[in-house]
Amino acid sequence: MSTTAELAIRARRAAFNLAIAEGDAAAIGPILARDCVMLTGTDSAVIAGRMAQVKVWAREFAAKGGASGRLVYVRMPGAITVSPVEPIALEQGDWHGTDATSGALAASGVYTAKWRELGGLWVIEAEIFVTLG
Repeated sequence: MSTTAELAIRARRAAFNLAIAEGDAAAIGPILARDCVMLTGTDSAVIAGRMAQVKVWAREFAAKGGASGRLVYVRMPGAITVSPVEPIALEQGDWHGTDATSGALAASGVYTAKWRELGGLWVIEAEIFVTLG
């Protein structure tokens, strides 16, 4: 059975996926903790901080001419484990990046995300991606 926290995290993930699909970097910011960290899948680049991540997404969306010619990444949560003792949770799932124009698969893999509830909202504190295909 899904908990309220799990459903809230899944909703926040869906909002993040929608922001990527729509090329809306500003919508990504509120889903990230101020000091969040992302470890990318292929080159293991570390992107530290909410503002740094929003800037990376904004560059990604702008550099590829908007929706055409860019990759659209989707994170698909499998398991979400909510801590019974702290306001934290771990999300594990699969991800893929497809060409926005053709829909062709460009990359895929697995990921893990650590979430924390702050002020009644779940935010991402850390994400680690591994490219498998």
